[in-house]
Amino acid sequence: MKKALIVVTSHDQLGKTGKKTGWYLPEVTHIYYPLLEAGFEVDFASTQGGAAPLDQGSYNLEDPLNQRFVEGKMLAHLEKTLALKDVNASQYQVIAFAGGHGTMWDFPNSEDLNTVTAQIYENGGIVAAVCHGPAALVNVKLSNGKYLVDGKDVNSFTDAEEIAVGLKDIVPFMLESTLKSRGARFHAGANWENKVVVSERLITGQNPQSAHSLGLKIVEVAKQSL
Repeated sequence: MKKALIVVTSHDQLGKTGKKTGWYLPEVTHIYYPLLEAGFEVDFASTQGGAAPLDQGSYNLEDPLNQRFVEGKMLAHLEKTLALKDVNASQYQVIAFAGGHGTMWDFPNSEDLNTVTAQIYENGGIVAAVCHGPAALVNVKLSNGKYLVDGKDVNSFTDAEEIAVGLKDIVPFMLESTLKSRGARFHAGANWENKVVVSERLITGQNPQSAHSLGLKIVEVAKQSL
């Protein structure tokens, strides 16, 4: 059985605004179902493990995959996520990072995340991330000492999109700019464009609108490389 790990944030505070944040529902569901239908067993993990905070602003049941996920009682799995420190990287062929602004605080600084991601990639696996999920990639280094994204074609929630949603001065760093500083070749689409970038076994998507395309692309690359 092929196995995939979907990773979400454990962080629920939007900086010092007093507002809540967390992981983004469609960026889980639109990755989960393509993987499931391709024959993957899918586990859920977070930086801290246990209950992971859902961004309530993403709870849209007009989205059919969100509705399917909620009505199928799948949210219960996000109440008992694996802690990344307990993940055995050798079990997984795919690791996918969902977004939500919470990722900007806990993903980059998690040594467990950085270790598991590098191990899966260097074992020949696929690393994928969408929207703010690529915050997971900014500090991942491979065994050769280089950043995973160095020399890779990547995408994420863009600086222009962060400015457009009014959070430029709230987030701890600008994701696009930071990925570029790590040597990534960044391919920004227009604001809210469905855009996915593939660089060998690294797959990144720009925003929530890109989540389903990202899920399908993971499956496509998996058929070719796993």
